[in-house]
This record gives sequence, C-alpha cells and structure tokens, in this order.
Amino acid sequence: MIYEEAVALAMPFEEALARTKEAFAAEGFGTLTEIDVQATLAARTGEQIGRYVIVGACNPELAGRALQAEPRVGVLLPCNVVVRETPTGAVVEAMDPGVMATLVGTEAIRPIADEARRRVGDALEHLATSTR
Repeated sequence: MIYEEAVALAMPFEEALARTKEAFAAEGFGTLTEIDVQATLAARTGEQIGRYVIVGACNPELAGRALQAEPRVGVLLPCNVVVRETPTGAVVEAMDPGVMATLVGTEAIRPIADEARRRVGDALEHLATSTR
C-alpha cells in the first residue's frame, strides 16, 4: 500500500522546509505543529540522525468537514508532512489523504479525502516545479 507522496528537492534543508510550508499554505494548509525529530532523538536517546522535521499541516475547512462526517477521523489529523535532509538536498513526504478514507470506511469522507489529496499533490507539484 502506498501511503505517501514524495518529492526530492536539490536545495538546502532550511530552504526546503520554508518552501514546503509556503507551498502547503498556498493550498490552505496551516502549520499546527512542527517537530524537530533530529533534536528530539538527540536529546532523549542520544541518537544522531540528519535533519528531519515533521510538519503537522491542517486545512481547517477540510478538517471541519471531515470531523462533521466522522468525529473519529481526528486521530488521523493533522496531515503529517516530513522534510528530511538527504545528501543532495531534501525530500518532502506527505501522507496520502486517501489513506484516511480507506481506514475510516465512511463514504462521506471520500470526497473530502479526494480534495485533500488533490491539494497535497498540488503543493508537492509546486515544490517540484519551482525548483527546476
């Protein structure tokens, strides 16, 4: 099962993170949370990894519609977007919102997930094409 979409970016990590937030904001997603996984692992376990941030992105209009259709869907929100450092720049990975519809099994969620999937895909496409 494919549960994420990804795009590789040939740019410094900090620029990739900033552009990711901008691309998702252009599609109506705000940043609810930002988890610095590299710092958290280093502080709590001593493990050293490359730069890795999880952005908790949320489109309030879509989230509200989804919660109205199925209140339990909140366990799958917000949409996690990962920005991680690679030897050639960064990779941005986002959960496929279609997975939400599959897991929940409530038919009313499907059109909401489809719209979220389109918006996530558009944000990733914007990232991919704006760096060429």
